[in-house]
Amino acid sequence: MNKVMSRTAAQPRPRHRPPTRRDSRRPGGAPPRVPSRPAAARRERPRALPGAAVRQPRPTDLFAERLLAVLSGQRPVHWMLRHTAGRAYDDLARLAERTPLRTLGPRPVVHDIGYYVPSEGALEVFARVAAGDQLRAMAFRLERGEDLRWRCTAVETGTR
Repeated sequence: MNKVMSRTAAQPRPRHRPPTRRDSRRPGGAPPRVPSRPAAARRERPRALPGAAVRQPRPTDLFAERLLAVLSGQRPVHWMLRHTAGRAYDDLARLAERTPLRTLGPRPVVHDIGYYVPSEGALEVFARVAAGDQLRAMAFRLERGEDLRWRCTAVETGTR
């Protein structure tokens, strides 16, 4: 018996099977992906290994961005309620009423951050906030609680 396993011409489909599904929402039905960038550009970027740890932002950076959003009027004060401890929320509410970091021109951004470690589990942080050609100052204190979460315990801004 001589069986030939290759087809030389396209054969019609048998009539006993339903036609092949052409719905792109189903598995196997989507068209092949076309790369959006050239292959050379894709090779330059290093890839992270699966399961590799993603670098977490530092608490100083996170709190500086959060406080800036509240003090510039972009976010309400209660957005910081669970991130503050002690009198810091009251101080923040008083400061936010005046919106000391609000600008009429470009949106303010954190320009530079520095910190000092006065004791274990405490950080005193200063940030320079830039809005256009203006530079302003913001300072806050972070303390790590028993649950190992950082909370803001004091906040101040420079005068205009």
